[in-house]
Amino acid sequence: MVKHKRARTRKAAPAQGFSRREREIMDALYKLGKASAAQILEQMPHPPTYTAIRTHLTILEKKGHVRHASDGTRYIYEPQVAREQMGKRAMETLLKTFYGNSVERVVAALLSHEDVAPDELDRLARMIAKAKEEGR
Repeated sequence: MVKHKRARTRKAAPAQGFSRREREIMDALYKLGKASAAQILEQMPHPPTYTAIRTHLTILEKKGHVRHASDGTRYIYEPQVAREQMGKRAMETLLKTFYGNSVERVVAALLSHEDVAPDELDRLARMIAKAKEEGR
């Protein structure tokens, strides 16, 4: 008789991906700073049920994206990571997953967007020049 070893379970690292609903909840939470599930629900244009919001918040908490504190009988949620930092993490994942770690390919894709304003191009050119001066 062959006995199989059970795989050891490890605590998962925070997941980077978001479902559409999770993104909507995170967007509302970033706008509000701290909020109850009911307040988050009010911010969403086409919200799911209150129970669904609570379920998503629990999932986001398990993923390490939000935390909560008790305020009487309700939970008040807040982001674990600043929006800018979360954006950098998302960009790193995007860069690796879809663009083979090529910054040039990401920038080319962004520049192909039809709504890039001339003043944005000027700012980007200055950022690139500064990065070259700094040896990046």
